[in-house]
Amino acid sequence: MQRRLIVAVVCASVCAVAGLGVRVSADGSDARQAPASTEHAECSHLVMLRLPDVKVSEAVSVPAAPAAPGAGAGAAGAIRVAHCRVAGVIGSEIRFSLLLPDQWNHKFFMGGGGGFVGTVQNSALPTVNAGYATAGTDTGHEGGTTDASWALNNLERQLNFGYLAVHRTAEVAKTIVRSYYGSNEARSYFSGCSNGGRQALMEAQRYPDDFDGVVAGAPAFDFVGVTTQFIKDIQAAFPDPRHLTPLFTPDMLKSIETQILDKCDALDGVKDGVMEDPRRCAVDPTTLTGLTDAQRAALKKIYAETTAKGTVVYPGQPFGGEGQAGGWPAWIVGAPQPTAQSTQSPSLRFAFGTQFFKYFVFNDASWDYSHYEIANARADAKLAATFMNATDPNLDAFRSKGRKLILWHGWADAALTPLGTIRYHEQVYARDPAARDYLRTFMMPGVLHCGGGVGPDAVDWPAAIADWVEQGKSPERVVARKMANGTAARSRPLCPYPQTAAYKGTGSTDDEGNFMCR
Repeated sequence: MQRRLIVAVVCASVCAVAGLGVRVSADGSDARQAPASTEHAECSHLVMLRLPDVKVSEAVSVPAAPAAPGAGAGAAGAIRVAHCRVAGVIGSEIRFSLLLPDQWNHKFFMGGGGGFVGTVQNSALPTVNAGYATAGTDTGHEGGTTDASWALNNLERQLNFGYLAVHRTAEVAKTIVRSYYGSNEARSYFSGCSNGGRQALMEAQRYPDDFDGVVAGAPAFDFVGVTTQFIKDIQAAFPDPRHLTPLFTPDMLKSIETQILDKCDALDGVKDGVMEDPRRCAVDPTTLTGLTDAQRAALKKIYAETTAKGTVVYPGQPFGGEGQAGGWPAWIVGAPQPTAQSTQSPSLRFAFGTQFFKYFVFNDASWDYSHYEIANARADAKLAATFMNATDPNLDAFRSKGRKLILWHGWADAALTPLGTIRYHEQVYARDPAARDYLRTFMMPGVLHCGGGVGPDAVDWPAAIADWVEQGKSPERVVARKMANGTAARSRPLCPYPQTAAYKGTGSTDDEGNFMCR
């Protein structure tokens, strides 16, 4: 057995990385079916693997550990099962980490990274507790989440971050999985949010062979459009780069949110602090009280679409999240922060917008956002768009292989407007009348960026995508829960867009069973 396993390891490793598509099991046969055994090689021996352009630097056995007190089964970082932890480098600087559980379910789940990444990140890390082998990458550079200075005049790093590092990591990780267990993965999945959602769509569009199922949360898929919107908004919120004092106080933002909810909360039939669909809310920002004319003007510009010469560059910002710390204060208009960093990036839109244009578009660390002409953004960022944008609605190759894609987005997301995700969904459906067979989108009322907010934000997306891929169980209704102290304080159904959840009229409005999709 050991001799056959070594042969399988070498062939599977070299052939897969070389792109030859050969899959060899431990007995030398073609392996497309899920193996019945969880037998695996010695963890420490993986450092001896010789793969093209890959260096495995660490392979350590990690014993099982109990969950941390108060941590739920899906808590980030709550790794309980015994596993082999592998780390390495692809090429010159694409770092990756791979966890190989002792009790393998014969499947692989890769997780995305947020912001500009810069560290090895894996949003699917907790899936190892369910028996998945799981991997993540730093996308080929080191740095802070909002720092893009590493991209200055470095096209290789830009391409790695844009799309290539995730693909290469997926191929290498699956090769190591096959080497370690002596057989192929039966299914493979990817899940990510924000930039990780962009990575997810990039995989579906560019590399449909990589994953059977993909989950893209709040995707920054039109990176150029997103960051152009960011520049438009920071010009409104911080017009003078020499004085970055927030235009709104936390009390003002809370008042704005309250005034909007007072007028629109009950439009969905339930007054609960959550708008089922904020597009139904018709509030004129210039009529909000307690604000100066300058503040009202700034609000109007931020809520508005980003346009250039009569063309919509990116959709507007729906109402929601204005008074929540993780919403508008963090992302759009800033909040008083007694830190030195706040003098450089008073909000996250400020940070991401200026960093992208400085280091991906103009290669100029001194670039000034304040007088930039938004109408020029698409032309100026034309090159960057070729490797940063995942906007192609043509998913024919993905569909033809039987793959499945789930999109989700929080309606109160102040980081990335949920209307952008809806626009992509509608473009795919307009192009392909059969898109419902492989793409479902779920909007999450009251949920901020990738989670948080007053709305139910906890969903078992890995189970939803696996059920669709493996059992043909399409997600007609997904349950979201708001967790408090380990229990669900509220639950709601999420309905495939454009359906929404409607209260039946009786029973607790905190129980998803009392709502229907329509």
